[in-house]
Amino acid sequence: MITQITRQIKKRPEKWLTKIGRKISAFMIYTGRICILLYETVKWMFIPPAVKKKHLYSQMEKVGVNSLPIVFMTALFTGMVLALQGAYQMQKIDATAYIANLVSLSMLRELGPVLTALVVAGRIGASITAELGTMKVTEQIDALETLATNPVKYLIVPRFTAILIMLPLLTIYSDIIGIMGGYIVGIFKLGIGSRLYLNMTFDPLVLKDFFTGVAKSICFAVLIGIISCYQGFATEGGAEGVGRATTFSVVLSFIMIIAADCVFTALFFFAF
Repeated sequence: MITQITRQIKKRPEKWLTKIGRKISAFMIYTGRICILLYETVKWMFIPPAVKKKHLYSQMEKVGVNSLPIVFMTALFTGMVLALQGAYQMQKIDATAYIANLVSLSMLRELGPVLTALVVAGRIGASITAELGTMKVTEQIDALETLATNPVKYLIVPRFTAILIMLPLLTIYSDIIGIMGGYIVGIFKLGIGSRLYLNMTFDPLVLKDFFTGVAKSICFAVLIGIISCYQGFATEGGAEGVGRATTFSVVLSFIMIIAADCVFTALFFFAF
């Protein structure tokens, strides 16, 4: 198979170069359009009139309050699994008490921000893309423009602002629930004393651990918000196009969250 591909490349190298060039060009155009939309969104966030509180609170409720149950379940079981898996190794070296430190650091620095962002991307990002995509294919966005209403200001800014506010709060909530899950396992399954577990949880933590997770969540919020909104505005092809845009939005958000987490982890590791 590889030999056949190599022969085809040798026979018609210009065809392969053209394909590669088109892919790179499409990627650069896509990135540029997202950056332009991000600029327009941030600009309209500070241009009066301010977003109506009713619209903003509605989006904050959808993003934050309605996501509490699924974030609770995800974080709780993640903390419990971390404690159980850590106990499997820690018991071999008689260091079971350090499970509390493992759970708290893992939740604050990595798992809390990443898992919460993935949940929000799958739940809210898909919803935003589907909503805006449906409005796009039914020409409701064009109708707003004919009424001299800026669609970025009216549609994107409230959703983007809501995600930017609520995702860090959901991350903090996820951290607390995850630590509580580890506490439950540590106390009732592993027999660690309550005072000892709490001391081992909070004594090793520093402010850097907390702010690392919050900084990541803010970056993830920007990625989720702008990708989902852009895909909604770029939807074409009727109901089938809405489905494609929603799927692509969620998949791309997942990839970008993991990639951004890798970059931020490396940055915080070497810089701090």
